[in-house]
Amino acid sequence: MLKKIAAIAIATVAVSATAQTNSLADAQIDSLLKSHKIVFLDGKPSDSDEKDRIIDSLRTRITEFYYDQFRHFSDPDAPYFLFLSRDAQLAMGIGGAVRMRAYYDWDGAQPSPGFAPYLIPMTKDPANRRHFDTTPAGTSLFFRVIGRNKVLGNYQLYIEANFNGYQSRDFHLKKAYAIVNDFTIGYANSTFSDPAAVPPTVDAQGPANKISPTATLIRYMPVIKEKWVFAVSGETPSNSLGVDGEHTKKVSNWMPDWAAFAQYQWMKGQHVRLSGIVRTLSYRDLVSEQNHNIAGWGVQLSSVSHPADPLTLYLTASYGKGYAGTGGDLSIGSYDLVANPDITGKMYAPASYGWCLGLQYNFRPNLFVSANASQTRYLPQHTVNPAEYRYGIAAAVNVFWNLTPRIQVGAEYDYGVRHDFSGASRSANRVGAMCMFSF
Repeated sequence: MLKKIAAIAIATVAVSATAQTNSLADAQIDSLLKSHKIVFLDGKPSDSDEKDRIIDSLRTRITEFYYDQFRHFSDPDAPYFLFLSRDAQLAMGIGGAVRMRAYYDWDGAQPSPGFAPYLIPMTKDPANRRHFDTTPAGTSLFFRVIGRNKVLGNYQLYIEANFNGYQSRDFHLKKAYAIVNDFTIGYANSTFSDPAAVPPTVDAQGPANKISPTATLIRYMPVIKEKWVFAVSGETPSNSLGVDGEHTKKVSNWMPDWAAFAQYQWMKGQHVRLSGIVRTLSYRDLVSEQNHNIAGWGVQLSSVSHPADPLTLYLTASYGKGYAGTGGDLSIGSYDLVANPDITGKMYAPASYGWCLGLQYNFRPNLFVSANASQTRYLPQHTVNPAEYRYGIAAAVNVFWNLTPRIQVGAEYDYGVRHDFSGASRSANRVGAMCMFSF
């Protein structure tokens, strides 16, 4: 399967390299770039040519916001109001999004606003055959500063907070980082992730294999000749270990996760990327009273491209051992390290893989339909409980419509199947709707 997906990625790059330079999806971004109100903090320049030059320069920087290497479709738009100094050395924007989702489950209601095959109940419960709910999760506020300094060069500051906490209403920090030239320092998307290659969904959970960790990190990411992007980072680990407290115990993190990627991009918003992560997974064997360190690792191939004017293709495929906690179905459980049933007190890093293929078709710049299918499979080396999750498959079909550059609505149908090692399986269905106002 992974070889087939790699072949698809190579074919996608070859076809997309000859495609048109401006897709309908890019045209929608162009409309967003025209929807900003620029306010000069200390008076407009007296020379109109100088004013136009400054505004054009700022819009170039805003374009970089929409073509950010780590921007996902569901992330908020650039702020409507931008405050600019007269010399254009500092721009500040405060923005956000009000997002409401509603969903209805039947034939296998899930106990979560996020649709995930892992959570499909394997036993039918007559009291939970159907479920309707709403959530404001994804409503956000953010603050961005773009500036230039004689000493630092170009820099950015970004803070974002979402209402995704307790009962999807508590306000909590999502991102907080600074970018100084090629360096990023702060709480940001992991270098191992590629949000731009994840297809759009109404449901916040996304595909079954979605790699989506956020970590406090230091990243170096140079761009070479506009076509090649390389990155390497040290990141604060967040491990999910299957310790039982009786025979095994978690050891405090003492080594950062190390992530890197190499990317080729032939146009803005179109690339193919190979990323990897290496992790130190530590636990204590309470039987032998010894600490053990196991190496976890993962690799991911990802791509987003426009092989034709109305068409966007998305691809992600990953494989590794001890990387399950970085995202996808298995991140809901504790699968970075699991118990070895043959030796009491011993643990190992199990293998797993995941893939997702997505397709988007724009009828107009502001109206498109998309579909995606994804899978995550658990590959333990030893015998497991028959009721253990073996693999999950998820599929989604949706439509998005931007009524205005700042108002978006969407609807989606989700279908998922969970398979256990016993051979048992169950499916689930969901329809959802979303409305978002950006400012």
